[in-house]
Amino acid sequence: MQVVKIQDIEHKGKKRIALIFDYDVKLIAVIKNIEGYKYSGSKKIWHYPATQQTLGIIKQTLQNARIAFEEENLDLPPALNEETSAKVKQYVQWLKSKRYSDSTIKTYTDALKAFLKFYRDKPIAEITNDDVVVFNNEFILKYKLSASYQNQVVNAIKLFFRTVQNRAIDVEQIHRPKKPFKLPSILSLEEVEGMLNSLDNIKHKTMLALIYQGGLRRSELLNMQVPDVDSKRMLITIRNAKGNKDRIVPLGETALGLLRLYYKSYKPKQYLFEGQKGSRYTESSLEEVFHKAKDLAKINKNVSLHTLRHSYATHLLEGGVNLRYIQELLGHKSPKTTQLYTHVSSEGLGRVTSPLEKLKLKK
Repeated sequence: MQVVKIQDIEHKGKKRIALIFDYDVKLIAVIKNIEGYKYSGSKKIWHYPATQQTLGIIKQTLQNARIAFEEENLDLPPALNEETSAKVKQYVQWLKSKRYSDSTIKTYTDALKAFLKFYRDKPIAEITNDDVVVFNNEFILKYKLSASYQNQVVNAIKLFFRTVQNRAIDVEQIHRPKKPFKLPSILSLEEVEGMLNSLDNIKHKTMLALIYQGGLRRSELLNMQVPDVDSKRMLITIRNAKGNKDRIVPLGETALGLLRLYYKSYKPKQYLFEGQKGSRYTESSLEEVFHKAKDLAKINKNVSLHTLRHSYATHLLEGGVNLRYIQELLGHKSPKTTQLYTHVSSEGLGRVTSPLEKLKLKK
């Protein structure tokens, strides 16, 4: 899957935000949901008003559609005044002091900034619960942003007003969306095998194989360092995973064999999988590897890199592994999260006979 480049351009004497990508009908359908778009036939690009708010909508829309993007150094007018910016910095410092993970800090800060940008002309001291409802209707719902994003905004606002602003706002009354119950897409064993066998690049194959063999999150793989693989004990240590917790997962012979071939060819120094100049391999590049393998294996399901983790858990359950062990292997805090996979396992459902089979139908 291609990566959309977001950059600013000069068009007809005005600054605009441009999206650069190869022609893709499905991608175009997604970005046409973003208000204010125009298409330049001469430059063959889609472009939008050059504002921080529009940039936030573009990024959130692409994330919701699971479209990878790279943001270049955009020279846009500041969205927040100095006083508000100082409050946001104070908020970030508080989150760091409480040892929130980098990803959580980024998520909460981006969500808070989107809210404060919406009310950039209104003093923070005058913001009320009613303003949150308006933001929900005029921003989140209007641009069809996800329920999970809405919850992120609520969490960010709650923490901000409780810890930094320290004033009377009844954050407990902020509306939360009803979380939809959606079953994850699952790849069959044959489909996972087809994807891995489709890749000739040993580095690419090893990355996807490790995610599947340990049920790893994307960040867990990319943050892994060379000493985290213990070939003598046949274990992999996952450090600072979600919730700032370490855990271990078993290392299989197949994965070890791939790792040895990969290590001989690439000889990584710090991170197990490094990008250019020894830096951490990027998330967008890893997404590209997954979608390349998916396309080569001719899989038409709507799946993402995280599907390998879902598939790992489902295949363990179908193989008879106790749900409690799967919870530990995945690093789930609550068993309720792991129980989701009982809904997608075909092992038990496959033994259920439909009453239709008892009917004698004429052919």
